Amino acid sequence: MLFDSTLRKELSRSFGGTLAVILTIVLTMMLIRTLGQAALGRVSPQDVVLLLGYTGLGHVPTILCLSLFVAIVSTLTRLYRDSEMAVWFSSGVSLLRFLRPVLRFALPVLAMVAVMLLVTWPWANRQALELRARYEQRSDLSRVAPGQFQISGNGQRVFFIDKQSPDASTGRNIFIVDQRKDHESVTSALAGRIELTGDGARELVLRDGARTDLDLQGSTRTISRFDSYSIRIEERVIQQDASLRPPARSTLDLIGDAEPRAFGELAWRFGMALAGVNLVFLGVALANGSARTGSAWTLMSALLGFIVYFNVVNLSQSWVGSGKLSLAGALLLVHGGMATITATLFWWRVRGRATRGR
Repeated sequence: MLFDSTLRKELSRSFGGTLAVILTIVLTMMLIRTLGQAALGRVSPQDVVLLLGYTGLGHVPTILCLSLFVAIVSTLTRLYRDSEMAVWFSSGVSLLRFLRPVLRFALPVLAMVAVMLLVTWPWANRQALELRARYEQRSDLSRVAPGQFQISGNGQRVFFIDKQSPDASTGRNIFIVDQRKDHESVTSALAGRIELTGDGARELVLRDGARTDLDLQGSTRTISRFDSYSIRIEERVIQQDASLRPPARSTLDLIGDAEPRAFGELAWRFGMALAGVNLVFLGVALANGSARTGSAWTLMSALLGFIVYFNVVNLSQSWVGSGKLSLAGALLLVHGGMATITATLFWWRVRGRATRGR
């Protein structure tokens, strides 16, 4: 039918443009935040792009819901502003008739949102956590970078190397501070080299340097010089955390868990899927405008409604996670309440138009 095909074609154009704009803004913000974390030493600089991809995948469901909602509101509002809706209404097409083409367009997007929430969201969070854990659990030697002060994994040593050779196993102008509970030592050397011991471990061999030991209890200081000095380097084995955070656990795993935190994560995943459905109906009901008033206020009020709804979904996650509400109660309260508001708005719009037509 001409009506359905025309409306779906306009929705697709508006959805594509909105998705591109929102995705660009969100990815730019996440890139800035990820680069800031890399600068602070929380993530590996080599993993910035990979971490950005995992983080972006986790935010795609929310971006899709927002883009779909904005596309519906902006498209229908343009029809109101250009008096095309008045033509359709005078032809006997009611507001409820617009739901069929809008739903046919939105169903593939809603299906993608549900799949990404239930499958892609935990996988992306798990991969991002593994990247961060791998970087945090690296050995002390892996933390050393030329021209930077680096802290060891246990927080007791501070390393500094002025210049590193091309083979990455030797360096010059090395400075090490070792702090214990009642002892502190400062070691400096002109050169150093990483060597393997007989048991396969690695140690740092310093040459032509000095060591200052300070007894914090007795306040005695000992200064010694050396031609060669070996420091055993701790090698940390990367271990997978058996108790992953709820956002990184699969949906089936959370369903089989009776903890409130698991139910809180399920409330968010199921809630965002239901929120996408409610936003489709809400977008049709909120769309309004005229040649005099324009469409800015309608779009601003729609965006405000989305922000409030999204924050309430996040609040429901904390309510369920803290045990204040059950999973079914939170879903019924938040999304059932929004469905009731949307149905009331539809009734008011349809009834008001029927009253003006008499």
